[in-house]
Amino acid sequence: MGIFKENPFGHILFLKKWLIRLIGIVTHSRYKRFNSLEIEGSDIIRSLPERNVLFVSNHQTYFADVVAMFHVFNASLKGRDNSIKNVGYIWNPKLNMYYVAAAETMKKSLLTKIFAYAGSVSVERTWRAEGKDINRQVKMSDISSIGKALNDGWVITFPQGTTTPWKPLRKGTAHIIKKYKPVVVPVVIDGFRRSFDKKGLRIKKKGILQSIVIKEPLDIDYENESFDAIIEKLEYAIEQHPSFLKVISKKDLLAYEEENELRRFRNRHKI
Repeated sequence: MGIFKENPFGHILFLKKWLIRLIGIVTHSRYKRFNSLEIEGSDIIRSLPERNVLFVSNHQTYFADVVAMFHVFNASLKGRDNSIKNVGYIWNPKLNMYYVAAAETMKKSLLTKIFAYAGSVSVERTWRAEGKDINRQVKMSDISSIGKALNDGWVITFPQGTTTPWKPLRKGTAHIIKKYKPVVVPVVIDGFRRSFDKKGLRIKKKGILQSIVIKEPLDIDYENESFDAIIEKLEYAIEQHPSFLKVISKKDLLAYEEENELRRFRNRHKI
């Protein structure tokens, strides 16, 4: 690999590799020592094609979720079976791996810009900006950017667009699936909300059991299934369909919502 070789987004791969190495080494203990990360599906990761794979997941923090997936995916590709033991797997990371994130979030600080260079496909949110609810059209350039990332490799997306559980999935994900016809792999995560702050940067509580479950790719009829049918299939796959609320106690749901409101209140007063 030439030292100045770039990916399709103009990022120098040599620099991206060192950023992923650094982030991997610094964050490893957050999942291995301070908390315990339980993994299922490493064998599925190893069976996937090199390109045009879309991972669809529920979302609990801004950054801890996706960093954990970078650990798990790279460890799996290096032969680890449902384990991130020995961080040496991060020395030669998969460089054509991306994640979809809000452009507004990725521009906020030097740290978020570093995270962005390591693999973000930044898009403009259509429903929220600067802390206010909005309603604007999807930018076709954002759809094209995700398509460019899929053409180059793997993309992680969080279609709810929020860390609040059981919110509806954004239909843009179904448009991407029908347009680019990727292999769609559901991922279900848990424990990150309890162990990290909302941004996923600060450890809030130690000794939490975190989990990442990678499921078999979905069977999707790209030509004939409707957008709504695909969305419903994704909601069930990542365990965020409204029917799952029937097995969640009202007390637990209220606790989640109160926790999220408290975080928003604290963040507003820090600005």
